Amino acid sequence: MIRTNIKIIPQVLFESAHEQPRKIAFVFNGQEYAYDELATRTRRMANGLAAQGIQHGDRVAILLPNHPDFAVTYYAILSLGAVVLPMNVMLRPREIGWMLKDAGVKTIITADVLLPGVLQTQAELPELKIIVKGKPQSGTIDLDELIARAPATPLEIRVTENDLAMIAYTSGTMGTPKGAMLTHRNILANIEQLARMPRFDDYPDSVNLVALPLFHSFGLSIGLNLTLLGCGTIVLMERFDARQAVELIEKYHATEFHGAPPMFIAIANLPDIEQRNLKTLRNVSSGSAPLPVALLERLKHITGLQVFEGYGMTEASPTLASNQAGPVSKPGSVGKPLPGIEMRIVDEQDNDVPQGESGEIVVRGENITAGYWNLPDETRAAWRNGWFHSGDIGRMDEDGYVYIVGRKKELIIVSGFNVYPKEIEQVLQEHPAVLEAAVIGVPDGYQGESVCAVIIPKPGVATTAEEIIGYCRQNLAAFKCPRIVLFRATLPRQTTGKVAKATLRDEIVSQLAKEENHNGIKRK
Repeated sequence: MIRTNIKIIPQVLFESAHEQPRKIAFVFNGQEYAYDELATRTRRMANGLAAQGIQHGDRVAILLPNHPDFAVTYYAILSLGAVVLPMNVMLRPREIGWMLKDAGVKTIITADVLLPGVLQTQAELPELKIIVKGKPQSGTIDLDELIARAPATPLEIRVTENDLAMIAYTSGTMGTPKGAMLTHRNILANIEQLARMPRFDDYPDSVNLVALPLFHSFGLSIGLNLTLLGCGTIVLMERFDARQAVELIEKYHATEFHGAPPMFIAIANLPDIEQRNLKTLRNVSSGSAPLPVALLERLKHITGLQVFEGYGMTEASPTLASNQAGPVSKPGSVGKPLPGIEMRIVDEQDNDVPQGESGEIVVRGENITAGYWNLPDETRAAWRNGWFHSGDIGRMDEDGYVYIVGRKKELIIVSGFNVYPKEIEQVLQEHPAVLEAAVIGVPDGYQGESVCAVIIPKPGVATTAEEIIGYCRQNLAAFKCPRIVLFRATLPRQTTGKVAKATLRDEIVSQLAKEENHNGIKRK
């Protein structure tokens, strides 16, 4: 049963451990971890951190891959009233150092395989304490030893729901990352909003296969906190692999799987997927990027379930809308706002646009960040007239279902006409030779920008750029059609699986410039 009386995040674990101490909380690499074991290890970790001088309000970074000790560390830090800074394990030393300095981090907890990158930051952060899981080096602290030496006695928790719990940095695809400040109340409010959805399935025997990274708000929310709050079991993958994911679903009779579109694409394209048993699944959802309608139908055939698409952002802790929140699931939409969340579609003057027309999505609710760490100007720009401005372009139909059109900053302007990449990507995804497509704008001396489509073709299915462009011309206005079509084996991605559009654009612009210089011609 999902409890709604939780006031601070560590209670998610400790109260579940009190209710069902011997229930399995985690399965990881075949090893099982009971709730009481996890709670005891967390208390020891909290006492160990306190002995290292961690106090209320201190920022502590977690740079760990998926592992049960990520949860131990997360809840231990929050038990002290300290603030978690979850970090992407793919960050480079320069990025790590910048975030640590920006947040004023005193201690970082990392793994031995990631330690070299952290050590490179020490020249600028000489006071930084480094706690290492695995094989520590001289001058660092052994995580397992710190836990083993600390007592398991419960700490007196002096934390309130309004205390800062986490600084979650956005991807920063358009510049310097911004640290969204999330309180205990923000994060727990979103869990309660998820649990209150009219079609939410609250199974006491839920088994959640979690392949999402726990350092991301999606993984932390629906993968960790929501599952443990309901005394469910997490089957944790260190990293996603489609075949292994299917095997784990079968082996542990998983009832839930939440992922990003590339995960579902990989699963749907396994050669033997029709022969696998995924019928134990009861709750499957996708977030972070749109799912093509054709893929939704394919997944329904494979699982026997409607895959629920949703929409969220780091600043919202993170979920804002879901097809689970409505009476029906509408393919192509991200559903309706969760209970307790208000959402509007507005123009540049913050006036509501007519129903069905596109505009910026603005939201408010208890789950929304109060602002960005040390960025008062950016906070004021996002919070205007009592509403948080998402930067996302969407529309809302007569039933209140939301459709994401694109990002304001991804908008392509062709000869003065606005072009939204998602619309073109949806058309491209319906072509029989296209496995995945990403659309970007590239500079064009004649019309300002040109539409460029970057395509991963389906294995063994041949096509050409001319065929793709012709297909688009049959389905889209001329100004929306790609003038450039490129084929690739992979696309650059953020940690959630979403295509890193800014990175892709930089790569393509550089590639096109080199081709122009080599050929001595310019594109028109």
